[in-house]
Amino acid sequence: MAESVVKFLLENLSALLKEEASLLKGVRKEVKEIETELNRMRALLRDADRRKDSNEETKTWVGEVRDAAHDVEDIIDEFLHRMYRPRQGGFKGFLVDTLYIPKNISDRHQFARRLQETKVNVQNIFQRRPSQIEEVTRSSDVSDLWRRDVETSVFKADSDIVGMTNEIDLIVGWLVEEEKRRMVISVTGMGGVGKTTLVAKAYNNQQVKKHFDCCACVSVSQSLRIDELLRSIIKQLLEAKKDVVPNDLATKDAGELRRMVRGLLDSKKYLVILDDVWTMNDWNKLNVIFSDCGCGSRLVVTTRDSHVASAAGKGSRVCKLQLLDQEEAWVLFCKEAFQSEPCPLELEPLARSIVEKCEGLPLAIVAMGGLLSLRDKTALEWNQIYKHMSWQLTNNQMLEPVKRILLLSFYDLRYHLKHCFLYCCMFPEDYLIHRKQLIRLWVAEGFVEETGKITMEEVAEEYLKELIHRNILQVVETNEFGRLKTCRMHDIVREVALSISEEEKFCMTYNQLQARQNGKVRRMSIYSGDEINHSGVGITHLRSLMVFDGNMSLSSSLNTIASSCRLLRILSLEGVPIESIPDEVTNMFNLRYLNLRKTKVREIPESLWKLQNLQTLDVRNTELERLPSGIVKLWKLRHLFIYRTTDESQTSFDYFSSIQVPIRICNLTSLQSLDDIDAKEGEIIRKVGNLTQLRNLSISKVRAIDGAELCTSVGKMKHLLKLTVTASTEEETLQLEALSPNPPPLLQKLILSGRLEKVPGWLSSLVNLAQLSLNWSKLREEDPLSSLQALPNLAYLQLWNAYEGQQLCFRNGQFTKLRKLYLEDMKQLNQIVIEKGALPSIRNLTLHTCRELKTLPEGIEYLTVLQELILWDMPTELIDKLKLKDGTEENRRKVGHIPIIKCGQWKEGEGWVSERLN
Repeated sequence: MAESVVKFLLENLSALLKEEASLLKGVRKEVKEIETELNRMRALLRDADRRKDSNEETKTWVGEVRDAAHDVEDIIDEFLHRMYRPRQGGFKGFLVDTLYIPKNISDRHQFARRLQETKVNVQNIFQRRPSQIEEVTRSSDVSDLWRRDVETSVFKADSDIVGMTNEIDLIVGWLVEEEKRRMVISVTGMGGVGKTTLVAKAYNNQQVKKHFDCCACVSVSQSLRIDELLRSIIKQLLEAKKDVVPNDLATKDAGELRRMVRGLLDSKKYLVILDDVWTMNDWNKLNVIFSDCGCGSRLVVTTRDSHVASAAGKGSRVCKLQLLDQEEAWVLFCKEAFQSEPCPLELEPLARSIVEKCEGLPLAIVAMGGLLSLRDKTALEWNQIYKHMSWQLTNNQMLEPVKRILLLSFYDLRYHLKHCFLYCCMFPEDYLIHRKQLIRLWVAEGFVEETGKITMEEVAEEYLKELIHRNILQVVETNEFGRLKTCRMHDIVREVALSISEEEKFCMTYNQLQARQNGKVRRMSIYSGDEINHSGVGITHLRSLMVFDGNMSLSSSLNTIASSCRLLRILSLEGVPIESIPDEVTNMFNLRYLNLRKTKVREIPESLWKLQNLQTLDVRNTELERLPSGIVKLWKLRHLFIYRTTDESQTSFDYFSSIQVPIRICNLTSLQSLDDIDAKEGEIIRKVGNLTQLRNLSISKVRAIDGAELCTSVGKMKHLLKLTVTASTEEETLQLEALSPNPPPLLQKLILSGRLEKVPGWLSSLVNLAQLSLNWSKLREEDPLSSLQALPNLAYLQLWNAYEGQQLCFRNGQFTKLRKLYLEDMKQLNQIVIEKGALPSIRNLTLHTCRELKTLPEGIEYLTVLQELILWDMPTELIDKLKLKDGTEENRRKVGHIPIIKCGQWKEGEGWVSERLN
């Protein structure tokens, strides 16, 4: 990990040396020499990183290198701040700049001295390197031996398996299936979920053994060595035939070994297990070795990477192993902890809490059960294990295999991804991490590589996809068109990440920092209930400070934090009950991300303009009425979120309100998100067309006379993905026809709130549109759905007071990809007709406050994949039919296939209260 820290710094230094030649006058030499010294250390650090069994001397040396790299980063940031001091303009600015020249010269001398001292320190650290560290990579052998040792010590192929009976039957069925073509069977899932155990059980099945002429099973290392793998296969095949293994096998090259394997497998029905394939490149190298001779052969691959699992192509089979459910996890734990005996009643609450912490991961459950089987069966003893599980994972030898197997996935990551992964453990346990928020945080931290071809946000999204495909992060929720919405870290994975982060001083929770106050920490999270006490806590080097769950104690110490943490890049105070922001916050020259969402802040300091590196400003749902005029000087601002929610029930037209912003906000051409601006001054509608890099635009208070000008501005936004337009009043007409023929070609989400004379003709040309909301449109067209049905990728449709007719008809072949349909406040609607063949993909149907709709949608029985029918504030007659109070069997037949049917009402002080009807 230290090698990643150094490489991350070296990239920044290299960019600095290329771009800031004039700025670095006087200190360029020192920066270049430090870069050279750190480059010398990289190979050593890589070697040390591979030595997973490093001694204390090596660990101490690696820590010194990491601290030195952090010191260089801090010095450079301070220096650039002094040199880049924001100009105020005008005569006053000129006068200040003139007086500041001697200060610049002094700063250069001061920083040159600090860099010289740091360079000497780095050189001394290099000289003190431990003798066992070499500038070579032979130690990769150590890593592979370590890995195999872990596997053999944890997985027992002959042991009983809990919760995998169906998967074993599935794999065995595929293996003995009468398919003559070679079949590739992939088993995928996160580390420790039991892939190897499952495959070993199938491999040793007697029915399987009899089905094949020859079998071999090999473990693929992270650093794939084809020669070694082929020799292992050859030995297994020859020994199974009782043939002699050639004496010169060890000296044969890869080409000869491939020919031997192909000769041994030619015209044979073979079974070969390739356990733990790590990359697509490795799979491609292995796949070509095993030919298809039409005998019904099978290749079985286990992998943590879902890309590898799906790479085999046509005719392949994929089994994705899931975590154990609650009952299966309990059975497995009792088997290990109590040798399948019942759990003592006094221990059951604690035992279940421990099992819950393992979250269905078999490796963790088996290890914890084995550990507790050797401990005293007392609540006091078990409570200590539960409270200090993170410490146990790091320090208890019996749990070491859990940490090591999970660490394999971490060590296989590229260095940028290591930073991104560790950053996720800053969020609280079980926290749902939102994709967009995480991406913006990674970009602000500097973890994301600039490519010049796509935005850093798009690069970061690829990083996130890779972590998901590697089964390191878990998908919790996707949006209507299958894109990741929220993810989370498995509790045990998070504990491992926290232990790495603490050791590497990458990040800590506040409680961790209190426990270890010596040394510098770069990032800190504060959770609800943490009492802040700054005495003895070194926070001056913090780069990220994130606060969760409306921490009350932080508000009193914000001034101290603001004055101490000048190097902060991330400051997230979401939900903290603060009413003002101290001026000291605007002295955080390094700040890139400021989150004040859901605070009680009423005003932001006018000196906000000093935050020249700010990329994201989030002031949603605060008490702010306006933004300071200086915001127009924040040239690096990429994301600005400024709307406020005004109606808790979310049913009124004025559900959102915007904050007043200066018109010159439209000069910030780096903006990608602008959500939401007030258009009551017509000039801003024309100026917003300057923001051609926008991906997300929300604009409200739009008048009918503004329509043509708004269409002209939006037509310039070729990268726009989401557009929200809200009329000035519920009765105001949105005049948007002029957007034809140039609507944003990439648009995925469109929300129009306000009266429409008809559905805009250009809407049907939006081939990428996946989500459409028409609110208060009050359409009077005879068939408003006809112009929407042609949208080929529409997955979500919301019609909110959008139609004033009595009937909606969904015809055969319409809306083939629609997954969610939301109909609300249709005042005249009394009939919904669904023809057979319409809405074939619908999963969720929500009906909300349609007071005249007293019968079930006609044809609802045709919606065979419908999973949820939700009714909010609907007529009693309709609810009674769903409760079967009318005594007919017809209604039971119509809705009997729907797994979830719910109804609900809005109750003041409680919100929406629902009940299940089936």
